Amino acid sequence: MVLHTKIDDGVLLITLDNPPVNALGQGVRAGIMKALDSIDQDSSILAVVITGAGKTFCGGADIKEFGKPPVGPSLPDVLLRLENTRVSVVAAINGVAMGGGLELALSCAHRIADPRAAMALPEVKLGIIPGAGGTQRLPRLVGVKHAAEMITSGRKASAEEALSMGMIDEIIENDLVAYAINLAKGLAGKDRHPPLSAIEKPADWDVQWLDAFEKKIISKARGQLSPVKALEAVRASGEVAFAEGLVREREIFAECMKSDQREGLIHAFFAERAAQKAPVLDGASPREVKLIGILGAGTMGAGIAIACAASGYSVKLFDTNDDALRAGLDRIGKTFDANVAKKRMSADAARDAMARVSPISSLDELNDTDLIIEAVIERMDVKKEIFQALEKIAKPGAVLASNTSYLNIDEIAAATSRPQDIIGMHFFSPANIMRLLEVIQTKKASMDALATAMAVGKKLGKVSVLAGVCDGFIGNRIFKKYRQQAEYLVEDGALPQDVDRVMRAFGFAMGPFQVSDLAGLDIGWHNRRREDATRDPKERYVTIGDSLYDLKRLGQKTGAGWYRYEEGVRIGAPDPVVEDIILAAAKENDITRRKITDDEIRDRILFSMINEGANILEDGIAQRALDIDTVFINGYGFPAYRGGPMFYADQIGLEVVLDGVRRFAQTDDYAWRPSALLVKLVEDKKGFSSQ
Repeated sequence: MVLHTKIDDGVLLITLDNPPVNALGQGVRAGIMKALDSIDQDSSILAVVITGAGKTFCGGADIKEFGKPPVGPSLPDVLLRLENTRVSVVAAINGVAMGGGLELALSCAHRIADPRAAMALPEVKLGIIPGAGGTQRLPRLVGVKHAAEMITSGRKASAEEALSMGMIDEIIENDLVAYAINLAKGLAGKDRHPPLSAIEKPADWDVQWLDAFEKKIISKARGQLSPVKALEAVRASGEVAFAEGLVREREIFAECMKSDQREGLIHAFFAERAAQKAPVLDGASPREVKLIGILGAGTMGAGIAIACAASGYSVKLFDTNDDALRAGLDRIGKTFDANVAKKRMSADAARDAMARVSPISSLDELNDTDLIIEAVIERMDVKKEIFQALEKIAKPGAVLASNTSYLNIDEIAAATSRPQDIIGMHFFSPANIMRLLEVIQTKKASMDALATAMAVGKKLGKVSVLAGVCDGFIGNRIFKKYRQQAEYLVEDGALPQDVDRVMRAFGFAMGPFQVSDLAGLDIGWHNRRREDATRDPKERYVTIGDSLYDLKRLGQKTGAGWYRYEEGVRIGAPDPVVEDIILAAAKENDITRRKITDDEIRDRILFSMINEGANILEDGIAQRALDIDTVFINGYGFPAYRGGPMFYADQIGLEVVLDGVRRFAQTDDYAWRPSALLVKLVEDKKGFSSQ
């Protein structure tokens, strides 16, 4: 049963019961319509309460219906009927009301919620806009400014915020449904509250504000269509009558549905969920984790500690340097304080989280931890020494994880007597903010150790992706190709600002040289020194980054890198010194610089990523193409509306990519060796979606 009803002293209680999130599938929509029919047929029904079974009011559209022909009744029709029913309707919002779930509540005359409720219209994240009146009803209820911000961002509002902006009428601490029924009884026989459709336009209608807000949205969207189109629909709430606004909303909704961006965002949505359910771990049970040990109190270690403590884990933090340990604790405390100031967490929650972090002075104190995460310097000898010590200290069954970004964790595990417990957990900096977590599967790791890391990642709110062992795993191995082509392009004739501009236009928040300046050029320099001993002499090597490092141009932190930074300014300006270094490097390597088009910049960078992604699939480092897409969307700023590099390749056609790889190979056959998998897929007329 997807919905059930009962009558309590003249009040019709409609309970959505469509696990797991009470989605508004066809059966639910038909059930609501049937219940509304009964109101017309039964004069004893004096009021209605709508709520959800379990801990969720309504999660919105049923994802099982995505991509299928629509079957009536449509949600817009159901909500118009609900809004105009003859009796008052109370929405008892227990838990989340998302998308169509919030639109359902907006169609009710009254809305009350429990304290843990959260509300959102997140459709823009799927490349569409609310399509059942949300862009017309919400502005009329809370004002165009609140509504425009929520609808174009898709963010959640807590019950308290919803109350403050007028989205709900009350927060009920205990027995929400019983309170709603009593409220409905009190409304019986009285004139029903006018529906939102009766309001001419939002009370705070302000065209100048909307014009300014639109400029911000266009800039922030970085080419994504849905936030801009959502604002267009919101504008209709003050420009035309309600009925006409609904028509305009549906037209814009239909326009977005036809967009390639919707396909990309839908792919990203499902890929993220699939990536966290690695097939190889089917049937594996995670070990219990309550206490986590973290080695290293630097930026990464402190960030991991923040993420763990904020998620309810108890943490023991160790560093061999007492000053570093104190600095790490101070960083953790300041981060929690900042979160309170920004209203990201309550003062009580911050205090409790900080109390869960305990500094320790000896590795021996990690003997009772369930999971130990090493986050120290990227040196194999240091890490081997640490894990050889940990295997003797850690209790049986404890999972031992390295946060290395590149190093061979199989080599670390082989140096111990308990390789089944040793895995990788590659966090991305800052670890308390970045969503991606690569869980690295070593050759002898037990499935339950890997399942433990995936489960911990989920509790931390991370997007966890299983990866195999190689230099850089999934993300950094492909990112190396991205960086290489960017530097090759600069030596061949482009300038850093050209490359960055093109990649921003594609949808990245920052170009590769901006990212390098933000992270620090010393990171790249140390990675290149690590690779010196094993670099193939045939591989083209660009010395420009080394020259900048030698000049102590390390990026934003030194005021100069690929760009020049004025004091207090985070956006760099092109620097003639850098151009001189580029010209000198090209001359030294006998390269005749030429004009490079934006198309070549984009294709060389993206095709190199796609080709390497195919190699990673062929090598078994990634289990599926969707894992690669998920890594790059969540860890490297690849625009979600493009669906990830492998999905993007399918959209433009793998034959286009292979033709490009072969064309570029004419001038550099080492860097552009076509992936055998890419060649086979083109021959078989298949896409990466088959992998």
